[in-house]
Amino acid sequence: MGRVTNLRCPCKGTGALSRGMVVLVVFLWFPVLLTCAARLPFGSKQTLEVKKHLKRLNKTPVHSIQSPDGDIIDCVNISHQPAFDHPLLKNHFIQMRPSYHPEGLYDENKIAEKTGERPDPNTQLWHSSGRCSEGTIPIRRTRKDDVLRSSSVKRYGRKKHRSIPQPRSADPDLVNESGHQHAIAYVEGDKYYGAKATINVWEPQIQQPNEFSLSQIWVLGGSFGEDLNSIEAGWQVSPDLYGDNNTRLFTYWTSDAYQATGCYNLLCSGFIQINNEIAMGASISPISAYRNSQYDISILVWKDPKEGNWWMQFGSDNVMGYWPAFLFSYLADSASMIEWGGEVVNSEPDGEHTSTQMGSGRFPDEGFGKASYFRNIQVVDESNNLKTPKGIGTFTEQSNCYDVQTGNNGDWGHYFYYGGPGRNANCP
Repeated sequence: MGRVTNLRCPCKGTGALSRGMVVLVVFLWFPVLLTCAARLPFGSKQTLEVKKHLKRLNKTPVHSIQSPDGDIIDCVNISHQPAFDHPLLKNHFIQMRPSYHPEGLYDENKIAEKTGERPDPNTQLWHSSGRCSEGTIPIRRTRKDDVLRSSSVKRYGRKKHRSIPQPRSADPDLVNESGHQHAIAYVEGDKYYGAKATINVWEPQIQQPNEFSLSQIWVLGGSFGEDLNSIEAGWQVSPDLYGDNNTRLFTYWTSDAYQATGCYNLLCSGFIQINNEIAMGASISPISAYRNSQYDISILVWKDPKEGNWWMQFGSDNVMGYWPAFLFSYLADSASMIEWGGEVVNSEPDGEHTSTQMGSGRFPDEGFGKASYFRNIQVVDESNNLKTPKGIGTFTEQSNCYDVQTGNNGDWGHYFYYGGPGRNANCP
């Protein structure tokens, strides 16, 4: 049986051996001491910064719910949510319901009965463990590891600059510079006051942790310069943001082209949530399977004609909350462009195109049950009516990697299939 020996530096050395040992120990430990001295202040500063940020984001809950996927959902008093850290929202009176809903909503259940796909179940994984009570909102708790995966505390929960799809700008240099690729349908040239779509839900495979794949609606105002306003909502798979490969509901906003304003979900002051059923950033369940059951979610974003705030609805009856009009410049009036579709990050691992999938990972020509779709796409006009979009265009930077195909019929209205596998024989 071995024994532990207590090593200690002798207080008194009588011989050269003792003195040599002391010198040797000091010599060996000196670089280590220097290294520790150099790292500790930075590490301590970073740790303190992360702790402060977590304290700002994670409000004291009324109660918490452990989700099967590992998330913790905090049920936070509605008046204590992160939005109210904003200086201009300190004395804000919460608008508990929109003044008006857009007229002309599709009857989702009737369409589903005819076409055979499942209407959105409006469920999230955490629902199997409990619900948040009235007067609270569910917030996905941010963990230390979530923040540490980001490039910096300041950039946590934010998209990179130049990640917006800009039709007619498929310049190879621009594609490589931004690292973002898209397959979208869009309309422009009018004033828009909202948009709606029903989005097929999948779980695309992500090659690199710093890449993501999402499917969303963009409501855009202004130019594609430094002052772009954007409101976004849909589903995404983002290992970097969430630490896993689950498909999650998300929102995003910015008023300066992703530079200093805005964030995902409730990760900064901005969006005011009123709904106690659905958590931003939480996992969606169930999801579609190849040649099997298909599931989709409906998302509506529109501007309240009376108060001017931009509202979001998830499914047929979950009004989520709103972005106050003062957050924006151009969108304080109206949107000038609407986009629907998919986006991935292509970090070109090993010098090749990423194999990160968009949508289902299948090309549009494979159709229902195989390729992912957006259906019943609509815009909200100045009279607060949902209308069929006119003059729909499509855009993709590299159609041999990800593509888009539009169509129109009685049940699905205007729709499109989109997506692809990324790297393949025609997309090296």
